[in-house]
Amino acid sequence: MADVKVKASSRLLSLDVLRGITVAGMILVNNPGLPAVYTPLHHAEWNGLTPTDLVFPFFMFIMGISMYFSLRKFDFRPSRHLLWKIVRRSVLIYLIGLAIAWFENFCYGLAGADASLPLWERICNSANNFDHIRLVGVMPRLAISYFFGSVIAITLRHKFIPWLSALILAVYAVILLVGHGYDFSHENIIYRFDSTVLGDAHLYKWLMVDGVNMVFDPEGLLSTLPCIAHVLIGMMCGEAIMKTHDNSKRMSDLLLVGVVLTFAGLLLNYGLPINKNVWSPTFVLTTCGLAASLLGLLIWIIDIKGYRAWSRFFESFGINPLFLYVLGDVLAILFGSVSVAGILVKDWLCAEMLLPLAGDEYLASCLYAILFVLINWCVGYILYKKKIYIKI
Repeated sequence: MADVKVKASSRLLSLDVLRGITVAGMILVNNPGLPAVYTPLHHAEWNGLTPTDLVFPFFMFIMGISMYFSLRKFDFRPSRHLLWKIVRRSVLIYLIGLAIAWFENFCYGLAGADASLPLWERICNSANNFDHIRLVGVMPRLAISYFFGSVIAITLRHKFIPWLSALILAVYAVILLVGHGYDFSHENIIYRFDSTVLGDAHLYKWLMVDGVNMVFDPEGLLSTLPCIAHVLIGMMCGEAIMKTHDNSKRMSDLLLVGVVLTFAGLLLNYGLPINKNVWSPTFVLTTCGLAASLLGLLIWIIDIKGYRAWSRFFESFGINPLFLYVLGDVLAILFGSVSVAGILVKDWLCAEMLLPLAGDEYLASCLYAILFVLINWCVGYILYKKKIYIKI
C-alpha cells in the first residue's frame, strides 16, 4: 500500500515545481475532451518532437534526481533493507500500472457489454480481461527504470555511470539501426521483441501513423532499455545539485549540461531521428538536456530571484506526483465510461457545457483538458495544505 505521511519536509522548491509542471502537463495532454486537439498538444506521430512529447521524459529525468536524493540517505551502500525497499517500490509501481490497465478494460468492457445479459454476468465478463490486459505502459516503465537505475546507483562507482549511460545509448542505437527500429512496421525489432515476449494481446493497439494503425507499444520492454540511461542522467544531475549549496552554481551547472545534451541530441538527430515511440538515444539526450535547462531556469527564477507566488499551483502537483497521476488516470477512465441519464460524463461536459460556451471544438477540447487538470489540482491542493505526502 502507499505510505501516507503527514509531516513538514525541507524540499528543493524548484524541483517540486518542475515535477508539478510535468505532472500537470501529463494530465493535460492525456485528456483532451474531443478529437479536435491543438497541434502542440499532440504527440509527434513518429519521428519528431512536440511540447507534448516532453512531459513523460521530463518526469523520468526528475525521477532520476529524486532517486539520487533518496539513495544518498543510505550512502549508496547496498544492504538487505535497501534492496528490499527498491524491490518493494518497483513492484508496487508496476502493480499499480497493471491495476489501472485492468480497471480501464473493466470499465469500458462493462459500459459496452450486452445490456440483455444479467448484471452479474456482465460484471464477471468485464472483470475477466487478463487475456488482453496491457502489461507495459507508463507506470511499468517507471517501475523498471527505477529498479535498474537504483541497483546500478548502489553497486557501481558513480564516476563510471556516465560511461555506462553512454554505452547503453550506443548499444541501443546499433539495435535500432540494424533492426529497422525507425520503421513503422512489423519488421521493427522493438515490435518483434515485445510481441515475442509479451504477445500482441498485451501490447498497445491504437498507435496510428499516417492513417495506418498497428499494434506497437510506445512503452514496450525493449524500448525501456534507454530509459535506464535516462534516469541515470537525471541521477547525475541530482548529484551535481547536491555537491553545492550555491544556487548560482547549481543553475550554471544545469544550464551547461542542458545545452551540451540538447545540442548533442539535435546534431545526432540527422542519423538517429528523435522518436518518442522508440525512445531513441537522441530523444533521451534532447529531452534530458531540455529538462536540465528548465530546472536551471527555475532555480534562477524561484530560488535566486525569489519569484514564487506563480508556482504555488504546481507545488500541489509536485509533492504528490505519482498519486495525482494515478488519480488522473482513474478519473479519466470513469469520466469516459460512466453514463448519467444515458450520456457519458465526459460527453456531457464537452457537448452540453463547454462546446456551447466555446463555440469551437478545438477550444472546447482544450477547456475540458484544463478543467480536468483543475479537478485533480483540487485534490492535490487539499493534500498540499494539510502537508500530506502519499509516497508510492
